[in-house]
Order: sequence, then structure tokens, then C-alpha cells
Amino acid sequence: MAITRWDPFRDMLALQNRMNSLFQEFGRSQGEGGDVMMTTSAFVPPVDIYEDEHKVVLKLEVPGMKENELDIQLENNLLTIRGERKFEKEEKEENFHRIERRYGSFYRSFTVPNTVNPDSVKASYDAGVLRLELEKRAEAKPKQIKVEIGSGAKPIETGKKEAKTAA
Repeated sequence: MAITRWDPFRDMLALQNRMNSLFQEFGRSQGEGGDVMMTTSAFVPPVDIYEDEHKVVLKLEVPGMKENELDIQLENNLLTIRGERKFEKEEKEENFHRIERRYGSFYRSFTVPNTVNPDSVKASYDAGVLRLELEKRAEAKPKQIKVEIGSGAKPIETGKKEAKTAA
């Protein structure tokens, strides 16, 4: 058995070479000269979700779609948004140099907390952004409790006892 010196970077170099060959293979299969041409593929619209004391808000980017092409459902604490952005066939695909925008049907689902009132969901669509507002239930909203001072409250004892002096 031969003893070889351990090189910590040898494994990293082997991994890098494997990854490079994988990407080169992918490039060759997608287009000539390694130029990857994007085709119509899965479309997953990005979403922002934030919450304040009164509501949960979702903003979903779906540019190029009409509001009647979106299907929004809330059932059993599961909010589901579906739609499809279709590729315009006005031009022949062979005339395109690059297609980078994403097309196709999408499906996004989110678990909604129990604090949301399912009867008060509002949806609006403006400039390619779908905005969903999910109002919280009244019992889930934070309540402020007022503390009264004085008015018959007993003073708090500090635990110190006064020493009596003998006269």
C-alpha cells in the first residue's frame, strides 16, 4: 500500500471539474456554441408576505395577466393562487433570438394562520401586482390593558421592617 500525501483541495478541484462538465453538457444540449437559449418553462411568480396587527398582506407579481385569468381560493387555512401566462404566438418562435420571460401555468399555496378571518379577504390587481389582504379576527388583534394607579389599591410592601427604639 502506497502512502500519499493528503491534499485538502484535491476533492474540491474534482468537484469543480465535475460541475464544469455538467454545465458544458447542458449548454451543448440547449443551443449551439454553448449559448443557452431559454424556452418556455415553469412560471413561478415571486411573492412578498408581511403582517401587521390588523392584517396579513400578500403581493404576488403576475405581469401580463388579466384579473379574470387568476383563480384565488381560501379553504381550510390554505390560500391557493392559480393562473396561466400564455406565450403570444404573434411571432414565429424561430425568429426569436432569446426568450427570457417565463410562461405557463402556476400554482402557489400558502398556509394561513388561524388568526385570519376567512370572510374578510380582499383582492386587488394593479400594474401586474396581485395584492391580497387577509384581515385578522377581532380576538386575534392585540388589546391594550390600562393599569389604574391609586383609587383604593393597597400599597406594596417592600419587606423592610422598621426597628423600634427603646426609650
